Amino acid sequence: MTPGSGLQAGLKNRHLTMIAIGGVIGAGLFVGSSSGIATAGPGILLSYALVGTLVVLVMRMLGEMSAANPTSGSFSAHADRALGGWAGFSIGWLYWFFWVVVLAVESTAGAAILSGWIPAVPQWGWALIVMIVLTATNLVSVGSYGEFEFWFAGIKVVAIAAFIVIGLLAVFGVLPGVHADQASFGNLTGHGGFLPHGPGSILTGVLLVVFSFMGSEIATLAAGESEDPQRAVTKATNSIIWRIAVFYLGSILVVVSLIPWDDKSIAEKGSYVAALDSLGIAHAGEIMNFIVLTSVLSCLNSGLYTASRMAFSLGERGDAPKIFARTTSRGVPRTAITVSVLFGFLAVFFNYKFPDTVFLFLVNSSGAVALFVWLVICFSQLRMRKIIQREAPEKLVVKMWLYPYLTWAAAGLIVFVLGYMLTDTEHDGRETVLLSLLVAAVVLAIAVVKQKLGGGHRTAVTEQGETEKVSVG
Repeated sequence: MTPGSGLQAGLKNRHLTMIAIGGVIGAGLFVGSSSGIATAGPGILLSYALVGTLVVLVMRMLGEMSAANPTSGSFSAHADRALGGWAGFSIGWLYWFFWVVVLAVESTAGAAILSGWIPAVPQWGWALIVMIVLTATNLVSVGSYGEFEFWFAGIKVVAIAAFIVIGLLAVFGVLPGVHADQASFGNLTGHGGFLPHGPGSILTGVLLVVFSFMGSEIATLAAGESEDPQRAVTKATNSIIWRIAVFYLGSILVVVSLIPWDDKSIAEKGSYVAALDSLGIAHAGEIMNFIVLTSVLSCLNSGLYTASRMAFSLGERGDAPKIFARTTSRGVPRTAITVSVLFGFLAVFFNYKFPDTVFLFLVNSSGAVALFVWLVICFSQLRMRKIIQREAPEKLVVKMWLYPYLTWAAAGLIVFVLGYMLTDTEHDGRETVLLSLLVAAVVLAIAVVKQKLGGGHRTAVTEQGETEKVSVG
């Protein structure tokens, strides 16, 4: 293939819509919600609402910046311009690191389901197959990524919508042919109260659910490869409230209404499987395994796309080897994809060979990156609003509410959550924050050294989406 001239607008509006919707529905919602319910009881709804509100605020800030300047680097490019090259470099590489570790986690989770269905293929074999197939689709064109994600996200959306409708019908006692004796809104208060473990459990629940929201920002990265980036970003930002309200709060409300929060089946089978089983739905476990597998494949597909586009943006700005910014004639950053997936394969290898040492370190050291990203978005928006108002006020088509007060409130809440994690030894919160801070410090040190040795000039992305040489000395 002959070299291309950059990324191409290969994503259609329907792709962007599903990427935006599917981005907030991670496999963590299905798999991780049971531990949150066990910790906070029905009060886990407040934990989800608190984190959901934070994500809405952060996405609004990101939407403001991305609508004014849609770019494949998204928040990393915005941080670069608003805070300085050190910020764009650091948060870009941390985000890339987060997603290549996610590739290993999700491919292993998918392989576990597939090997249960077809045990003739070993688990590591399935992990390899899944990674190769999704790498191939990403290498073909951005349109093929969008098409796969459209169907993966579509299955997730239909599944959760059906779950909510069926669950609510059962709770109201109007589901034909089902006698759900336990189903009642009384389950929200009837087993030790709404907060059986006290108000403090809300914050503990926050620690358990916060990471299942990572991925909301993917739509702003993908918007740079759509036909109408500004419209795509605006639509994704404006719809985030109902997406979180329906898919997270709606589905969890159904779970804790169908069965008591302290029912042993939630911990044994998982919250959604236990809820379906309580309705006597045949093969509930296999149905949910299929939905989880779809979520895993969606997360893998988007993770590979996201990591490669961040690597592309870093290469474009001179924060990674320039070869990362080269594209094929179809607008695919082949080197960025290949390098990202190679690190993903390496992490898969560590998961099978050294699961309790090297891989555990990788997972924990990337665990708090979501909160770091959100914090950088807050500080970037505080500076970027002034830059946009000065240089191109007509581009403020999406505005952060109650600026700057809500921005500072969101930043304060993120810092508070990070601080609270340092007190959490039961769920590895302290270890996660400390290891993530260690990795962040190393990346930041590299950024500072690079800036000192960089000769005083580097490439930055302007508000018009073009690159220019800027002084950093």
